[in-house]
Amino acid sequence: RPTEGKIEVFGRDAKACRAEISRGLNFAAVYAHMPLNLTVRQNLRVFGLLYGVGHLRERIDKLLAEFDLVRFADIKAGLLSSGELSRLSMAKAIINDPRLLLLDEPTASLDPSIARYVREAIKAHVTNNRTAVLWTSHNMREIEEVCDRVLFLSHGSILLAGNPRTLPSEHGKSDLEELFITVAREPLSLNGANS
Repeated sequence: RPTEGKIEVFGRDAKACRAEISRGLNFAAVYAHMPLNLTVRQNLRVFGLLYGVGHLRERIDKLLAEFDLVRFADIKAGLLSSGELSRLSMAKAIINDPRLLLLDEPTASLDPSIARYVREAIKAHVTNNRTAVLWTSHNMREIEEVCDRVLFLSHGSILLAGNPRTLPSEHGKSDLEELFITVAREPLSLNGANS
């Protein structure tokens, strides 16, 4: 339970309109577990039913193709590689065409080719569907590539916010990674510098 503050999503109070807001959200993380005893298709069907997705069979077929999972459709998720599971997780995350997609380290510990595939799939979905994405990551190079706004948070407080391509130079750093390291080591020094 929240102890203080208020959250609004889509201009609506998150506590008062929880069910309505939830229909417009989805989530993916490289470490989020899928039911491993279900096939890829069954996983997508379960989550599609939970979200009340219409024309579910067609939607599943489209996602299987989009995420290169057709050949794994009838394979149990527990037999998939980490890259295949990541693609399944992303397909699950957009099954309901969310207005807001929450991604927690979506490419962590994936090999570079799979990480690139996931990033490109997310960017394509955002472009084609006008989906907003909240992407959490410690990979600043990836953040520079995919995000148009960045927030550095510490203990619930925003330390810095801005464009990931211009924010480093605004604070005398060469890139976002160097700025992140500085913020992680000395978060209060940045606040003091801005006072």
